[in-house]
Amino acid sequence: MTERGLDGKVIFITGGARGQGATEARLCHSLGAKVVITDVLVEQGQAVADEVDGLFVRHDVTSPEQWSDAVDAALDRFGRIDGLVNNAGVFFIKPMMDTTLDEYRNLTEINQTGVFLGMQAVGRVMLEQGSGSMVNISSIAGLGGAGGFAFAYTASKWAVRGMSKSAAIEFGPHGVRVNSVHPGIIETPMLEQFTALGDSWHQTLRDAIPMGRTAQASEVAELVVFLLSDLSSYCSGHEFVVDGARNA
Repeated sequence: MTERGLDGKVIFITGGARGQGATEARLCHSLGAKVVITDVLVEQGQAVADEVDGLFVRHDVTSPEQWSDAVDAALDRFGRIDGLVNNAGVFFIKPMMDTTLDEYRNLTEINQTGVFLGMQAVGRVMLEQGSGSMVNISSIAGLGGAGGFAFAYTASKWAVRGMSKSAAIEFGPHGVRVNSVHPGIIETPMLEQFTALGDSWHQTLRDAIPMGRTAQASEVAELVVFLLSDLSSYCSGHEFVVDGARNA
């Protein structure tokens, strides 16, 4: 019987210093995985790595050189990479007409180019192994429009969705799976950006969700673990949504 556990698997998580990434790292560790955490937040990232007996690497996901260094560090420590979670991302609330070119480019470099570089860098390892699972964190903003408040973010998350599907087709013959996860409103530090909507922002968000609540990061992490595990061995090239029926 296929096990839910990740015993012995090496999981590489970007943006793992806090929030959703840190929660994913803790859950992977609890299920027997060896965890590599990368982030630009050094103290927080190292603290999470220490907690899960893993490896921390300072890592700017927009840098090909730093991707190469981080992958090399993971291989030096653990010898292989079985799972990649492209979790690192940024978010800001601005309509298209107020978004500067520099703001758009910076967000795209992190949210979109970072995922491309990650799939490329780790993909080389997985192709050689003939196995692996990549999980790219998109958003419900990658399933529909969000005009008026998050234009750049929405564009980047649609890109992640498309790149995941294309990579799944390219990697499929080589035993490597690629899927995207689309969280709705999750209780992480990123949620604080919604204070721009006014004092009642939290209730406004809840009112738009049929299940009547925001989600915990652990609820996303459970889905990510499923996609990393052998239980999802025939799942590739698809979108997995965690949104309380927000986009139903």
